[in-house]
Amino acid sequence: MSETAITAPSVPSFFVALRFWFKLGFISFGGPAGQISIMHQELVERRRWISEHRFLHALNYCMLLPGPEACQLAIYTGWLLHGTRGGLMAGLLFFLPAFALLSLLAGLYLAFGDMPSVQGIFYGIKPAVVAVVLFAAWRIGSRAIRNGALLTVAALAFVGIFFFKIEFPWIVLAAGVLGAIGGKLVPGKFAGGGGHGAGHKGYGPALIDDDTPPPPHAKFSWAKLAVTTFIFVAIGAASLLALRGSTDLYDMGEFFTKAAFLTIGGAYAVLPYVYQGGVEHFGWLTGPQMMDGLALGETTPGPLIMIVTWVGYVGGVTKAVAANSVAAGLAGAAVATFFTFLPSFFFILAGGPMVEATRGELKFTAPLTAITAAVVGVILNLAVFFAWHTFWPQAKEAAPFAGPFEWLPVLIALAAVLALWKYKADIMKVIGVCAALGLALSFVR
Repeated sequence: MSETAITAPSVPSFFVALRFWFKLGFISFGGPAGQISIMHQELVERRRWISEHRFLHALNYCMLLPGPEACQLAIYTGWLLHGTRGGLMAGLLFFLPAFALLSLLAGLYLAFGDMPSVQGIFYGIKPAVVAVVLFAAWRIGSRAIRNGALLTVAALAFVGIFFFKIEFPWIVLAAGVLGAIGGKLVPGKFAGGGGHGAGHKGYGPALIDDDTPPPPHAKFSWAKLAVTTFIFVAIGAASLLALRGSTDLYDMGEFFTKAAFLTIGGAYAVLPYVYQGGVEHFGWLTGPQMMDGLALGETTPGPLIMIVTWVGYVGGVTKAVAANSVAAGLAGAAVATFFTFLPSFFFILAGGPMVEATRGELKFTAPLTAITAAVVGVILNLAVFFAWHTFWPQAKEAAPFAGPFEWLPVLIALAAVLALWKYKADIMKVIGVCAALGLALSFVR
């Protein structure tokens, strides 16, 4: 081992850590897996601010929570290092670059989206989105569905949302109840799985090592938990009350607060709920606009749940929540993003001390196992829905196969699935190639 790995690194100053979190916000591509990999490389291997065991312990907790686990992991690590201000800065800087970029792209999209070249780009991107969502269903399903009982839960979820239009929260609740019952009757079928086990690699002594006691600010107390809970509830309630003057913004705040508590299983799991609310119930944007936003969200840094920024921006403009379209878009984007991420900060700053006090292996409960299986069915429904709108662009609910069938998007989607599944191609590269192909086709069509 090299000389530099013999002793633990010195405590980074708050501003040194701030520079790192700022940098992370701009390089956090690749979805949760890519973002967690980047943080592991930087925090565990290179800087040794935290040991692998402590890193994975924090990740296990974050994976049990609703919300973007990579962002929550950044909040947790920043909080361990520098207390509340460290957690706040780590979390904010994790998604602020994506917020700024998606808001800018949404504004440009609304201003220039009707241009033939732009339409051509999205013509190629949309089938890529179908492939990406389908691949996500397969990827999560291959890990989550380990037996016939969980396959049945996934199938019931798909049937419920696709054929009977049951809203996502009720599917989550039903899956949780099935999991709780199944966990008692056939515990082997609903045994906890997934997550991340303890690490075995050594990278040298870490600043926060396996046996390092929690810092003073991370000590658990019921009084601290009560105060933190009160503060966050007060912030959320006061923020909602401040939006009372605008019915649309208030609806956004309330809706995205609910969405924040339903992101169990990752952003793909909550996308159908956001679609149902944003497109079908509130009419903030159209289905194709949602697909375009998802495609851009896949190619920008930050967690995929940042699609809420896009939904909020387009919704703010659609509902004209301000006289100026840019101000309306930014207001909607800010409300959607704020209420989506506020619970993530609460989960870490309130629950972190308890996790540190009871360090050990955390596993999925039986209800959560069933919910994760149901999520696979819900994501598959999303893929089918996107495919329907992409391959039959003129179809409506009353006439599901009306208009011409687009065979070119089918070929693009199949090629994208093949690239993702067989050749393990990077999602951004796949979308980029499909976008270029769509642009090229716009000149010959």
